[in-house]
Amino acid sequence: MKKLRAILSVAVLVSASAVLFGCKQKPNTLYVYSIIHDEETKALTDLFTKQTDIPVSFVRATTGELVNRIISEKNNPQADILLGGASSYHMQAATAGALEPYQSPLAEKIPDYAKAADGSWTGFCVLTLGIGINNTRFQSKFPGVAVPKTWEDLLNPAFKGEVVMTDPVASSTAYLFLQNQLQRLGDQAGWQYLAQLAKNVGQFPDSGSAPAKLIGTGEYALGISYLHALAKYRATGFDIQLVAPPESVGDVDAIAITRNTRHLEEAKKFVDFMLGVEAQELMSSIDFTIPVNLEAKPIDGAIPIADIDLIDYDTVKASTERKAVLERWTKEIR
Repeated sequence: MKKLRAILSVAVLVSASAVLFGCKQKPNTLYVYSIIHDEETKALTDLFTKQTDIPVSFVRATTGELVNRIISEKNNPQADILLGGASSYHMQAATAGALEPYQSPLAEKIPDYAKAADGSWTGFCVLTLGIGINNTRFQSKFPGVAVPKTWEDLLNPAFKGEVVMTDPVASSTAYLFLQNQLQRLGDQAGWQYLAQLAKNVGQFPDSGSAPAKLIGTGEYALGISYLHALAKYRATGFDIQLVAPPESVGDVDAIAITRNTRHLEEAKKFVDFMLGVEAQELMSSIDFTIPVNLEAKPIDGAIPIADIDLIDYDTVKASTERKAVLERWTKEIR
């Protein structure tokens, strides 16, 4: 009988140990505000969940909307991660106290221009601006006219109504373009350029992805867009020509953790994931972006940074004067 009781006691202890140590706690859901497209966001978050078992829920919206939301919610964050958006927008959120600094071990593989010194944000892909041309529409509308090769070429009065660019108030793409012209030409000449160009613009959509699509489908002959977005449409069969004008700007799509996040450890794992080779090559394979991790390879068809003439872009200037620039744009240009 004593032997039986001992066996039963051992069985109870083993069973209790299995309950205490054998059952894994369900991981917290990671909440992401995403500025990059739905397709890319889903592919990346699905891969992250596959690798970590951490479920992800995301909301996709424009840069301006999500950055403003991050700032307004900083004392009670509804998301753990801000995914995407140019570095100047992340600087704005950091200045407002809405971001949680994190120095990922993988940030060592990221060039200095693509990360904040304090770890408040880190870039995961390089973005550069360019001109997209729908060859069929351009040749039909402007027979014998040379395609634009410089930013100044877009000012041709013949192009009135045939240029599409996003609204800089809503889109980081268009705000980067504003800063491109203001920084390469200087304040006075830059605003003169923007006022003249606006006369040729037929539409100012809110989404940074819209111009590439509208050019690809032939609704406009010309457009200002990220080169990677244009390359993606060209790869799917649209009759698009890509032009990388001299004196352009380059920036990075960045990732950041929100201040006061309730899921800090999960958020850190997601940052580490986005800075890794597999995630950045996946992003490039879908969106033709250039990875910032020097060990990751871009997809064939993406335009290398070495082939683009870039100005010395001042991201701090772009961030600190955003409010004033956008107010002037709204008051004087549109």
